[in-house]
Amino acid sequence: MSKTFRLQVALLTAFAIVSFVSGSAIAQDRDTQEVFAYTLTETSLARYVQATRNLAALQETCDDDDSDSQSIDQAVARLNAQPSAKAAIQSAGMTTREYVVFSWSIIHNGLAVWALSQPGGKLPAGASKANVDFYRKHEAGLKSLGSSKSRDACADDRSDEEYEE
Repeated sequence: MSKTFRLQVALLTAFAIVSFVSGSAIAQDRDTQEVFAYTLTETSLARYVQATRNLAALQETCDDDDSDSQSIDQAVARLNAQPSAKAAIQSAGMTTREYVVFSWSIIHNGLAVWALSQPGGKLPAGASKANVDFYRKHEAGLKSLGSSKSRDACADDRSDEEYEE
């Protein structure tokens, strides 16, 4: 995975944590509503995996630009500013916006799964039980998409065996 992708995942994780911790004020913002309204599907997962692989193969995504995306619009703009990144996502059948929203949805649902696993855990407000179930079903493969500690930062992530075609 590229450094840029890992940076985006870290930023998205921070955003998701703040959203869950802050409660209803954040839950009412447009980005969070869009993320919670997004429905995870097998088709969108296959496209997301392919888009992620396409992005990982791009040399230019190895350059960190140290910018923080604090909204869906900002993250989309950063991806769209790199024509080859935009093309890599679109060639997998997704828009850059859907790619970002899917990414954020995965993070939110991963946190919901974690919350449910805690003693007395409840489904967080706004979280979809169907998306949580989808995340649980694909948890190992989703985690493998983000794990690259033992791989070259710019290498194509071909060890996602669960999602090999």
